[in-house]
Amino acid sequence: MNNIMGTNHKSKLSAYAREGTFLNWLKEFFQVIWKNKMSRVGFIILVFFLALSIIGPMVVKNPTSNYLDRLQGPCAIHLLGTDYAGRDILSQFVVGSRSVLLVAFYAALFSIIIACGMGITSGLIGGKTDEILMMITNIVLTMPSFPVTMVLSMIIDVNNNILFGLVLSLWSWAGLAKAIRSQVLVLRNKDFIESSRIMGISNFNIIVKDIIPNITSFIAINFIAIMKGAIITSVGLMVLGLVPFEGNHWGMMIQMAMSQSAVAYGGVGPIVYFLTPIVGIVLFQVGCYLFANGLDEAMNPRLRK
Repeated sequence: MNNIMGTNHKSKLSAYAREGTFLNWLKEFFQVIWKNKMSRVGFIILVFFLALSIIGPMVVKNPTSNYLDRLQGPCAIHLLGTDYAGRDILSQFVVGSRSVLLVAFYAALFSIIIACGMGITSGLIGGKTDEILMMITNIVLTMPSFPVTMVLSMIIDVNNNILFGLVLSLWSWAGLAKAIRSQVLVLRNKDFIESSRIMGISNFNIIVKDIIPNITSFIAINFIAIMKGAIITSVGLMVLGLVPFEGNHWGMMIQMAMSQSAVAYGGVGPIVYFLTPIVGIVLFQVGCYLFANGLDEAMNPRLRK
Protein backbone atom coordinates (compact mmCIF):
# COMPACT_ATOMS: atom_id res chain seq x y z
CA MET A 1 0.00 0.00 0.00
CA ASN A 2 2.82 2.37 0.90
CA ASN A 3 4.50 1.61 -2.43
CA ILE A 4 1.28 2.41 -4.30
CA MET A 5 0.83 5.67 -2.36
CA GLY A 6 4.46 6.57 -3.00
CA THR A 7 4.09 5.89 -6.71
CA ASN A 8 0.93 8.01 -6.91
CA HIS A 9 2.65 10.81 -5.01
CA LYS A 10 5.61 10.76 -7.40
CA SER A 11 3.34 10.77 -10.47
CA LYS A 12 1.46 13.79 -9.08
CA LEU A 13 4.73 15.62 -8.43
CA SER A 14 5.87 14.78 -11.95
CA ALA A 15 2.61 16.13 -13.37
CA TYR A 16 2.95 19.33 -11.36
CA ALA A 17 6.54 19.71 -12.56
CA ARG A 18 5.51 19.30 -16.19
CA GLU A 19 2.67 21.80 -15.70
CA GLY A 20 5.06 24.29 -14.10
CA THR A 21 7.52 23.89 -16.96
CA PHE A 22 4.80 24.51 -19.53
CA LEU A 23 3.52 27.57 -17.67
CA ASN A 24 7.05 28.97 -17.46
CA TRP A 25 7.53 28.40 -21.18
CA LEU A 26 4.20 30.08 -21.90
CA LYS A 27 5.16 33.04 -19.71
CA GLU A 28 8.53 33.44 -21.44
CA PHE A 29 6.86 33.10 -24.84
CA PHE A 30 4.49 36.01 -24.26
CA GLN A 31 7.23 38.08 -22.62
CA VAL A 32 9.38 37.80 -25.74
CA ILE A 33 6.39 38.59 -27.99
CA TRP A 34 5.48 41.63 -25.88
CA LYS A 35 9.04 43.01 -25.79
CA ASN A 36 9.25 42.98 -29.58
CA LYS A 37 7.29 46.06 -30.69
CA MET A 38 6.32 44.64 -34.07
CA SER A 39 5.19 41.33 -32.60
CA ARG A 40 3.27 43.16 -29.88
CA VAL A 41 1.25 45.12 -32.44
CA GLY A 42 0.70 41.98 -34.52
CA PHE A 43 -0.39 40.04 -31.44
CA ILE A 44 -2.95 42.71 -30.53
CA ILE A 45 -4.33 42.71 -34.10
CA LEU A 46 -4.63 38.92 -34.19
CA VAL A 47 -6.28 38.81 -30.75
CA PHE A 48 -8.77 41.39 -32.00
CA PHE A 49 -9.68 39.25 -35.01
CA LEU A 50 -9.78 36.10 -32.88
CA ALA A 51 -12.19 37.75 -30.44
CA LEU A 52 -14.18 39.15 -33.36
CA SER A 53 -14.62 35.69 -34.90
CA ILE A 54 -15.44 33.91 -31.63
CA ILE A 55 -17.47 36.45 -29.66
CA GLY A 56 -18.76 38.61 -32.51
CA PRO A 57 -21.24 36.11 -34.05
CA MET A 58 -22.59 35.42 -30.54
CA VAL A 59 -23.36 39.10 -29.96
CA VAL A 60 -24.25 40.26 -33.47
CA LYS A 61 -27.28 38.72 -35.12
CA ASN A 62 -27.16 37.41 -38.66
CA PRO A 63 -28.11 40.42 -40.85
CA THR A 64 -31.52 40.33 -42.53
CA SER A 65 -32.68 42.02 -45.74
CA ASN A 66 -34.65 45.26 -45.67
CA TYR A 67 -34.89 46.78 -49.15
CA LEU A 68 -36.30 50.03 -47.75
CA ASP A 69 -32.87 50.74 -46.21
CA ARG A 70 -30.70 49.60 -49.14
CA LEU A 71 -27.37 51.30 -49.95
CA GLN A 72 -27.43 53.69 -47.00
CA GLY A 73 -24.30 55.44 -45.86
CA PRO A 74 -22.88 55.18 -42.32
CA CYS A 75 -25.29 56.41 -39.67
CA ALA A 76 -26.16 55.89 -35.99
CA ILE A 77 -28.20 52.75 -36.70
CA HIS A 78 -25.89 51.29 -39.34
CA LEU A 79 -22.33 52.30 -38.45
CA LEU A 80 -20.93 51.19 -41.82
CA GLY A 81 -24.12 51.58 -43.83
CA THR A 82 -26.13 48.90 -45.66
CA ASP A 83 -25.67 46.80 -48.79
CA TYR A 84 -27.82 46.37 -51.91
CA ALA A 85 -30.38 44.32 -49.90
CA GLY A 86 -30.52 46.65 -46.91
CA ARG A 87 -28.40 44.38 -44.70
CA ASP A 88 -26.10 45.95 -42.13
CA ILE A 89 -22.50 45.92 -43.43
CA LEU A 90 -20.87 45.82 -40.00
CA SER A 91 -22.99 42.80 -39.01
CA GLN A 92 -21.96 40.99 -42.19
CA PHE A 93 -18.32 41.77 -41.53
CA VAL A 94 -18.48 40.50 -37.93
CA VAL A 95 -20.53 37.36 -38.67
CA GLY A 96 -18.40 36.55 -41.74
CA SER A 97 -15.11 36.83 -39.84
CA ARG A 98 -15.66 33.37 -38.31
CA SER A 99 -15.92 31.69 -41.73
CA VAL A 100 -12.87 33.57 -43.02
CA LEU A 101 -10.62 32.54 -40.13
CA LEU A 102 -11.96 28.98 -39.88
CA VAL A 103 -11.35 28.34 -43.58
CA ALA A 104 -7.81 29.74 -43.27
CA PHE A 105 -7.18 27.74 -40.09
CA TYR A 106 -8.33 24.44 -41.60
CA ALA A 107 -6.31 25.11 -44.77
CA ALA A 108 -3.17 25.75 -42.71
CA LEU A 109 -3.84 22.75 -40.43
CA PHE A 110 -4.31 20.30 -43.30
CA SER A 111 -1.31 21.72 -45.16
CA ILE A 112 0.92 21.37 -42.09
CA ILE A 113 -0.22 17.78 -41.48
CA ILE A 114 0.44 16.75 -45.10
CA ALA A 115 3.75 18.64 -45.30
CA CYS A 116 5.04 17.22 -42.01
CA GLY A 117 3.99 13.71 -42.95
CA MET A 118 5.70 13.90 -46.34
CA GLY A 119 8.77 15.91 -45.31
CA ILE A 120 9.62 14.12 -42.07
CA THR A 121 9.05 10.63 -43.50
CA SER A 122 11.09 11.44 -46.58
CA GLY A 123 14.00 12.97 -44.69
CA LEU A 124 14.17 10.43 -41.88
CA ILE A 125 13.71 7.16 -43.79
CA GLY A 126 15.45 8.12 -47.04
CA GLY A 127 16.09 5.65 -49.86
CA LYS A 128 13.24 4.69 -52.20
CA THR A 129 10.68 6.22 -49.84
CA ASP A 130 12.46 9.55 -50.11
CA GLU A 131 12.58 9.33 -53.91
CA ILE A 132 8.88 8.47 -54.29
CA LEU A 133 7.63 11.11 -51.84
CA MET A 134 9.83 13.83 -53.33
CA MET A 135 8.72 12.87 -56.85
CA ILE A 136 5.10 13.42 -55.78
CA THR A 137 6.07 16.69 -54.10
CA ASN A 138 7.89 17.95 -57.18
CA ILE A 139 4.90 17.11 -59.38
CA VAL A 140 2.65 19.15 -57.10
CA LEU A 141 5.17 22.01 -57.09
CA THR A 142 5.33 22.20 -60.88
CA MET A 143 1.55 22.67 -61.19
CA PRO A 144 0.16 26.21 -60.67
CA SER A 145 -1.71 26.16 -57.37
CA PHE A 146 -4.46 28.73 -57.95
CA PRO A 147 -5.75 27.36 -61.29
CA VAL A 148 -5.72 23.82 -59.87
CA THR A 149 -7.59 25.03 -56.78
CA MET A 150 -10.13 26.70 -59.06
CA VAL A 151 -10.72 23.40 -60.87
CA LEU A 152 -11.00 21.48 -57.58
CA SER A 153 -13.48 24.01 -56.19
CA MET A 154 -15.66 23.50 -59.26
CA ILE A 155 -15.45 19.70 -59.08
CA ILE A 156 -15.96 19.40 -55.31
CA ASP A 157 -19.22 20.66 -53.82
CA VAL A 158 -17.78 23.02 -51.22
CA ASN A 159 -20.50 23.58 -48.63
CA ASN A 160 -18.70 24.00 -45.30
CA ASN A 161 -15.55 25.49 -43.78
CA ILE A 162 -13.71 22.18 -43.30
CA LEU A 163 -14.18 21.07 -46.89
CA PHE A 164 -13.21 24.51 -48.18
CA GLY A 165 -10.04 24.43 -46.07
CA LEU A 166 -9.22 20.94 -47.36
CA VAL A 167 -9.57 22.07 -50.98
CA LEU A 168 -7.23 25.01 -50.33
CA SER A 169 -4.66 22.79 -48.63
CA LEU A 170 -4.36 20.17 -51.38
CA TRP A 171 -1.90 22.30 -53.36
CA SER A 172 -0.40 24.36 -50.52
CA TRP A 173 1.85 21.85 -48.77
CA ALA A 174 4.54 20.91 -51.31
CA GLY A 175 6.97 23.78 -50.76
CA LEU A 176 6.78 23.37 -46.99
CA ALA A 177 7.29 19.60 -47.29
CA LYS A 178 10.61 20.12 -49.10
CA ALA A 179 11.69 22.68 -46.51
CA ILE A 180 10.84 20.31 -43.64
CA ARG A 181 12.72 17.49 -45.39
CA SER A 182 15.80 19.72 -45.52
CA GLN A 183 15.49 20.40 -41.79
CA VAL A 184 15.15 16.69 -41.05
CA LEU A 185 18.18 15.80 -43.19
CA VAL A 186 20.25 18.05 -40.95
CA LEU A 187 18.72 16.75 -37.72
CA ARG A 188 18.96 13.02 -38.49
CA ASN A 189 22.77 13.15 -38.34
CA LYS A 190 22.77 14.76 -34.89
CA ASP A 191 24.09 12.76 -31.93
CA PHE A 192 20.76 12.56 -30.10
CA ILE A 193 19.05 11.02 -33.16
CA GLU A 194 21.85 8.50 -33.58
CA SER A 195 21.64 7.63 -29.87
CA SER A 196 17.90 7.05 -30.15
CA ARG A 197 18.42 4.71 -33.10
CA ILE A 198 21.16 2.75 -31.32
CA MET A 199 18.84 2.32 -28.33
CA GLY A 200 16.21 0.82 -30.64
CA ILE A 201 13.66 3.62 -30.27
CA SER A 202 11.02 3.51 -33.00
CA ASN A 203 10.88 6.05 -35.80
CA PHE A 204 7.51 7.27 -34.49
CA ASN A 205 9.00 8.15 -31.08
CA ILE A 206 12.01 9.78 -32.73
CA ILE A 207 9.69 11.93 -34.83
CA VAL A 208 7.46 12.91 -31.88
CA LYS A 209 10.14 13.42 -29.21
CA ASP A 210 13.23 14.46 -31.17
CA ILE A 211 12.36 15.93 -34.56
CA ILE A 212 9.08 17.81 -34.14
CA PRO A 213 10.22 19.78 -31.03
CA ASN A 214 13.23 21.01 -33.02
CA ILE A 215 11.16 22.32 -35.95
CA THR A 216 8.16 23.65 -33.99
CA SER A 217 9.05 27.31 -34.51
CA PHE A 218 9.56 26.71 -38.23
CA ILE A 219 6.17 25.00 -38.46
CA ALA A 220 4.46 27.78 -36.48
CA ILE A 221 5.81 30.51 -38.76
CA ASN A 222 4.70 28.60 -41.85
CA PHE A 223 1.29 27.95 -40.28
CA ILE A 224 0.72 31.70 -40.12
CA ALA A 225 2.07 32.19 -43.64
CA ILE A 226 -0.28 29.52 -45.01
CA MET A 227 -3.22 31.13 -43.21
CA LYS A 228 -2.39 34.43 -44.90
CA GLY A 229 -2.28 32.82 -48.30
CA ALA A 230 -5.45 30.79 -47.66
CA ILE A 231 -7.45 33.94 -46.91
CA ILE A 232 -6.38 35.55 -50.18
CA THR A 233 -7.14 32.35 -52.13
CA SER A 234 -10.54 31.81 -50.50
CA VAL A 235 -11.53 35.41 -51.16
CA GLY A 236 -10.32 35.13 -54.75
CA LEU A 237 -12.39 31.99 -55.38
CA MET A 238 -15.48 33.64 -53.94
CA VAL A 239 -14.99 36.82 -55.93
CA LEU A 240 -14.91 34.63 -59.04
CA GLY A 241 -18.13 32.98 -57.87
CA LEU A 242 -16.63 29.49 -57.69
CA VAL A 243 -17.35 28.77 -54.01
CA PRO A 244 -20.61 30.50 -53.03
CA PHE A 245 -21.21 28.53 -49.82
CA GLU A 246 -21.37 31.35 -47.26
CA GLY A 247 -23.20 34.64 -47.80
CA ASN A 248 -21.34 36.56 -45.08
CA HIS A 249 -17.80 35.50 -45.98
CA TRP A 250 -15.68 38.57 -46.78
CA GLY A 251 -15.00 37.20 -50.25
CA MET A 252 -18.71 36.86 -50.84
CA MET A 253 -19.20 40.46 -49.68
CA ILE A 254 -16.75 41.65 -52.33
CA GLN A 255 -18.31 39.39 -54.96
CA MET A 256 -21.82 40.64 -54.22
CA ALA A 257 -20.65 44.25 -54.20
CA MET A 258 -19.25 43.74 -57.70
CA SER A 259 -21.89 41.42 -59.20
CA GLN A 260 -24.82 43.49 -57.98
CA SER A 261 -23.17 46.66 -59.38
CA ALA A 262 -23.63 48.36 -56.05
CA VAL A 263 -20.82 50.80 -56.75
CA ALA A 264 -22.65 52.04 -59.86
CA TYR A 265 -25.43 53.48 -57.67
CA GLY A 266 -23.07 56.04 -56.21
CA GLY A 267 -22.96 57.30 -52.65
CA VAL A 268 -20.88 56.37 -49.64
CA GLY A 269 -22.71 53.14 -48.74
CA PRO A 270 -21.67 51.04 -51.75
CA ILE A 271 -18.06 52.18 -51.45
CA VAL A 272 -17.94 51.25 -47.76
CA TYR A 273 -19.57 47.89 -48.58
CA PHE A 274 -16.82 47.14 -51.09
CA LEU A 275 -13.93 48.41 -48.96
CA THR A 276 -14.87 46.96 -45.55
CA PRO A 277 -13.82 43.34 -46.24
CA ILE A 278 -10.73 44.51 -48.12
CA VAL A 279 -9.59 46.61 -45.15
CA GLY A 280 -10.24 43.62 -42.87
CA ILE A 281 -8.15 41.32 -45.05
CA VAL A 282 -5.27 43.79 -45.27
CA LEU A 283 -5.30 44.41 -41.51
CA PHE A 284 -5.24 40.68 -40.77
CA GLN A 285 -2.35 40.17 -43.19
CA VAL A 286 -0.40 42.95 -41.50
CA GLY A 287 -1.10 41.41 -38.09
CA CYS A 288 0.20 38.02 -39.25
CA TYR A 289 3.38 39.58 -40.65
CA LEU A 290 4.11 41.61 -37.51
CA PHE A 291 3.38 38.72 -35.15
CA ALA A 292 5.62 36.33 -37.10
CA ASN A 293 8.46 38.85 -36.73
CA GLY A 294 9.17 37.71 -33.17
CA LEU A 295 7.68 34.22 -33.25
CA ASP A 296 10.91 32.39 -34.04
CA GLU A 297 12.70 34.11 -31.19
CA ALA A 298 9.83 33.40 -28.78
CA MET A 299 9.71 29.68 -29.59
CA ASN A 300 13.45 29.07 -29.83
CA PRO A 301 15.28 29.55 -26.49
CA ARG A 302 18.68 29.47 -28.25
CA LEU A 303 17.84 32.64 -30.17
CA ARG A 304 16.83 34.40 -26.94
CA LYS A 305 20.24 33.69 -25.44
